Amino acid sequence: MRRTLILTAIIAFAYMVQAQDAFTESFDHRVSIAEEWKGVKNIHAAWGTSNVRYVWHALPNTKELKRSESLNAWRGERVSTQAVIYSGMAVDSLAPLTLQLTSFKNGRYTLPEEAIKAAFVRYVKTDAWSTPEGRGAGCGHRPDHTIYDSAMVADMIDPHAESITMDAMSTRSVWVSCQVPSDAAPGIYSGQLCIKAGKRIVARLPLSIKVSDRILPEPKDWKFHLDLWQNPFAEARYYGTPLWSDAHLAAMRPSMEMLAAAGQKVITASIMHKPWNGQTEDHFDSMVTWVKTLDGTWEFDFDVFDRWVEFMMDCGIDQQINCFSMIPWALSFPYYDVATNRMQVLRAAPGDAVYEELWVAMLKAFSQHLRAKGWFSITTIAMDERPMQAMQRAMAVIRKADPEFKVSLAGNYHPEIESDLYDYCIALDQAELLPREVLERRKSEGKKTTIYTCCSTHKPNTFTFSVPAEGAWYGFYAAYSGYDGYLRWAFNSWTKYPLYDTRFRSWPAGDTYMVYPYGRSSARFEKLIEGIQAAEKVRILREEFVSTGNTVKLVELDALLEKFKYNSQYTEDFPALIHDGQQVLNALSY
Repeated sequence: MRRTLILTAIIAFAYMVQAQDAFTESFDHRVSIAEEWKGVKNIHAAWGTSNVRYVWHALPNTKELKRSESLNAWRGERVSTQAVIYSGMAVDSLAPLTLQLTSFKNGRYTLPEEAIKAAFVRYVKTDAWSTPEGRGAGCGHRPDHTIYDSAMVADMIDPHAESITMDAMSTRSVWVSCQVPSDAAPGIYSGQLCIKAGKRIVARLPLSIKVSDRILPEPKDWKFHLDLWQNPFAEARYYGTPLWSDAHLAAMRPSMEMLAAAGQKVITASIMHKPWNGQTEDHFDSMVTWVKTLDGTWEFDFDVFDRWVEFMMDCGIDQQINCFSMIPWALSFPYYDVATNRMQVLRAAPGDAVYEELWVAMLKAFSQHLRAKGWFSITTIAMDERPMQAMQRAMAVIRKADPEFKVSLAGNYHPEIESDLYDYCIALDQAELLPREVLERRKSEGKKTTIYTCCSTHKPNTFTFSVPAEGAWYGFYAAYSGYDGYLRWAFNSWTKYPLYDTRFRSWPAGDTYMVYPYGRSSARFEKLIEGIQAAEKVRILREEFVSTGNTVKLVELDALLEKFKYNSQYTEDFPALIHDGQQVLNALSY
């Protein structure tokens, strides 16, 4: 066992060394406007905000920048901000920039060095919600990216970029985050971010972190139900590793541990071939081997499924397994046929006798296997939006195979099947259709009810062109509405060149993934975590105010959350909304 762990660590180290290789960001067709930069003769740096993206070739609004920055945090919370560097100097007169953080001290107490990190934010190619004329909005095929407003945006947080060379008349942001230890002494910790050009210090930016005596639970204990669908097949393709090999698992670990640290609760498993008809760059294959024997009976091998689930649990994600899908888009089911010694495809739909025979056999075997592994109680048979009649027929088959199976669905609100669903995720634009009393009943029954967004929602969303603050909105909305959490269909369904270009042949840019290869986070993923933490803080504060009878603070809390009521024509200033929301939460914490 120890030898295996050492080998895995060596493989992982090899990938991380490769990850530190420099790469050049793509060309941006938006060039600097010399008149805008007139008078900027030196390199400058100041504190900005984590709620916005700073444009590569545009001079930032210097009136909104600050010389010093202060953050508020509970113990156990991750807090972030952005520094902004902008330069009017000739590109050949400036040495590559590097970053350095001083110690952060509070009297005799010092935050651990690994608690505070600074990383350059890299630019990636994005597009827009629609063409300048308003065509092609949201979902749909995008064969010609030139008709969209494609540009470079600051999104990738790159801890592997040890230095960055500044262009003339350009802007570069730096993401600074602090993971406050749960046992940190309360008080104000002060330090600096130092920005250097070669050996010369360009700027010393003071930063203070006020640590409360309150404690945020560890992510695994957060009540917020986060479900970002994982795609292990994309990672195998990108890293060039054989599927399910030790090298594949080692390469995936940074992504999955990042996901666990965000409070992820669900493992995404594909139990048949192409549940979504290969809609991504890398289609989902089956983690279960389907075999039709000589006598016409069915056998199933779960070795790959077990390897995936055990790996994810080792990464810290172990509360639910969602298995897709009894109703694939193509309604075709590949299997190995012993009689012909080749792969065959069975085509059947819910309601067909052969469909029932196939799935009853599979689910009976699956139930027996899950019970033997001790996973049955945390497993759901999962579907996403399909015709109502088809879903009802599929659920009848599930009940015939094992009436104790849990079922999950992501889709529109259907009162006809709501009570049959353990985990029900409703599209954001339909969230208000679910009666509050139904939501409360589901909570009392121990069921999960969440919301999701995809390509159909313009704002708020987590596209690469979305304002980062929009990612934090979901946590506040869940706290307001009573929903248990949030789902997004793609955590790491990477495009062909994910470090450079987030655009895809279908859907707005960034829709298919939230993090980048080799453990690189993004501004939108970090803001999503910020919102989840806010939801946890609201829950903890509400429980305290109710138990102590503090009606004044309860009224203040409810007034804050009322501002996060969803409207399909949402036009709020998201950066201001999130900033003000955090300010109120900080005040209520004392």
